[in-house]
Amino acid sequence: MTKDFSKKPLLIELDLTFFSDKTEEPTEKKISDTRKKGSVARSQELSMAIQLLALFLSLRVFGNFAIERMLGIYRWSLGSVISDYIKSERRIPTVASVHGLMSDVYQQMLLIMLPFMLVGFFSGLFGTGLQFKFKVSTEPLKPSLSKFNPINGFKRMFSVQALMNLLVSIAKIVIIFFVAYSDIKSHENELFILYELDLTQAVALIVDLVIDIGIRISVIYLVVGFLDYFIQRIRFKNNIKMTKQEVRDEYKDEEGDPEIKGRQKQKMREVSQRRMMQQVPKADVVITNPTHIAVAIKYDADQAEAPVVVAKGEDFVAEKIKETARENNVEIVENKPLARALYTTVDINAQIPPELYQAVAEVLAVIYNKKHKRG
Repeated sequence: MTKDFSKKPLLIELDLTFFSDKTEEPTEKKISDTRKKGSVARSQELSMAIQLLALFLSLRVFGNFAIERMLGIYRWSLGSVISDYIKSERRIPTVASVHGLMSDVYQQMLLIMLPFMLVGFFSGLFGTGLQFKFKVSTEPLKPSLSKFNPINGFKRMFSVQALMNLLVSIAKIVIIFFVAYSDIKSHENELFILYELDLTQAVALIVDLVIDIGIRISVIYLVVGFLDYFIQRIRFKNNIKMTKQEVRDEYKDEEGDPEIKGRQKQKMREVSQRRMMQQVPKADVVITNPTHIAVAIKYDADQAEAPVVVAKGEDFVAEKIKETARENNVEIVENKPLARALYTTVDINAQIPPELYQAVAEVLAVIYNKKHKRG
């Protein structure tokens, strides 16, 4: 009993390009198209590090001022509560009065924190924009069913990238713990006397310690962020590498099919050749070498200072020039050195160079004498 292999086309009809290696560097168009889709090399760690460093540096500069303002608000709110309590003959404050007081406190606290929030927001934008080169793409915002595909989600969860993210997260926790522990250890003497300080001094000491720890963590985090960004760039570049077939397809899309371009160039050459052949009957003489090269020259003193090459060619084209010249009674002169010099140094519709004036003048003189004798 024979097996019918035709019923198993999937075993045969494989897309072999799936197995091809992406060994070619991405083209400028590939990189540009990928950027337009919002896919670029970026590191969330770098953006977060820039954001944290900017925030803690702003706290270092303006933190004491903010603390003094907050403590002032605290004293003011506490004083307001006590004052209202006394004025109301020691009655419990109403919900409305407490709500009004808390609303004022929240507003003033928000005004104090707003500059730091803006610093964090804009530094985060700067860190992200720096990696995007400040080129915004709306492509990632477009809805796509693939984003809700659970299979893709599982693939991301168990991918190499997920493992790298886990290792980076563990490294961050270790760094934060080590820096915090070493800083607290170095300031343990100050921390032991916190109970001896007043509220303002105690808060200032704790805030200074937190800011020092934050700046140190941010600097180390920034180094980690740059390393992560470097790794992400390498991964991104490898991910968008192209196969040789993709490069060829892109070249066809950009430059056109080589076969079509070849046919177009051939047509252009044919058109150019026909125009050139139309000038041969108007020439004064055709100079040959005698079999391989033919150059047609015309001299009109009213239009040019020197004779002009109106047509030239070799082999088959040379034969066509000579044939056209015979049909139109244009003189043909054999002069191997002059024909070679004209063919190699003078373009079509260009005047002959001064170094060939004498040789061409001698040929034209002979032609003009013949015409004069005939006339």
